[in-house]
Amino acid sequence: MIQTTERSSAAIALILIGGLFSACGSRGIRNRTKEMKLPPVILWAWERPEDLRFLNSGRYGVAVLAQTVVLNGNDVIHKPRRQPLLVPPDGKVVAVTRIETQRSKDQRPTLSVEQTNRVSELIRKTLHLPNVSAIQVDFDATTSERRFYRDLLIDLRSKLPDETPLSITALASFCIGDRWIKDLPIDEAIPMAFRMGTDSVKIRSMLAEGSDFRGELCRRSYGIALDEPLNASFNSDRRVYVFNSRSWKEADLKMIEERLSQ
Repeated sequence: MIQTTERSSAAIALILIGGLFSACGSRGIRNRTKEMKLPPVILWAWERPEDLRFLNSGRYGVAVLAQTVVLNGNDVIHKPRRQPLLVPPDGKVVAVTRIETQRSKDQRPTLSVEQTNRVSELIRKTLHLPNVSAIQVDFDATTSERRFYRDLLIDLRSKLPDETPLSITALASFCIGDRWIKDLPIDEAIPMAFRMGTDSVKIRSMLAEGSDFRGELCRRSYGIALDEPLNASFNSDRRVYVFNSRSWKEADLKMIEERLSQ
């Protein structure tokens, strides 16, 4: 559910994400990174109730988990967002689709053309949700799933309107050595510089020493978490996406600004 409101008592729209889907027309593939008209700081809003009416829409946008898509065998299981989201009436929203795959032997996805087409269709339909001005895909693709992911993004880019930004989240390891994403038809690959597991020490040291992520697509934004200091400076020309393990509060914005000013 997404609501845009002018004041706490007045709801302009209340929409269940699963009910507004319709098709998009065909478009050519091209990269328009410089045309991404999004605020400099984007808050990720995951599957929980969120009231973000306190945001200054010129400074902050919202990347909302619009749906989760699970690939199981040759099936595509669609799980639309169920939790409400309140944003300012002029707020910029990025519709995020999370893709997950079953790992058990008898449920491994076929990664078929039919699955590619179905997932692409579901993602394109999120563009019709309130205030949405960009599309984002969150998929921790394994090596064997990369061909499917590439084909999916190519199909998405060809069918989304030319002016619609398309971004993906990227494991930080993809942006320091593994360069398989370097020529994807997207506008940015957001390095997830948090919850990095075994790569954490290496990447934190790299950033603290002033080194940068490799590849142009990984040098357009940062992905950070409110509860994990990076001990690194931020390039002011790049957009910052911020993850929060709990619901957002207005006081959290002060923490973000302090982090970015370091």
